[in-house]
Amino acid sequence: MLRYFSRLNRARKVLWSYLLWWIHTVGHHFEPRPRLWLTSLGLSGIIGLALLLSTRTSSAGTTRLDRWQIFRLFLMPFCVSSFAALVKDQGFLLIFPPTWQENLSALTLIAAFWGLTGLLERVYALKVPAPQLERQS
Repeated sequence: MLRYFSRLNRARKVLWSYLLWWIHTVGHHFEPRPRLWLTSLGLSGIIGLALLLSTRTSSAGTTRLDRWQIFRLFLMPFCVSSFAALVKDQGFLLIFPPTWQENLSALTLIAAFWGLTGLLERVYALKVPAPQLERQS
């Protein structure tokens, strides 16, 4: 697991940051009503399928997606719809909570994630031996 996080590129770090922001928001504004979560799940299925169909097929042929890409196509609509339902009438400005404390704690969480992944990247880079140069005869 640590090796996975040590090898994340910027795009994947951004996706993880989005997930951390969502988790932080859910933790602060959780709503236990099943209807909210079932609606988000239903939207996830409908929109995820549409995203899957639109990303796999084109006039050039079919693109093969791995299981994590497919999972993300369904996870993202779930997160977006549940986020929107949770923050409705909560005083958010776009995606930002109304209090500086909540913004600061979310940003601190994300900064810690980036710092940790950067540290892991350096640690694992030290463990991998430098490539040996081949002798030319």
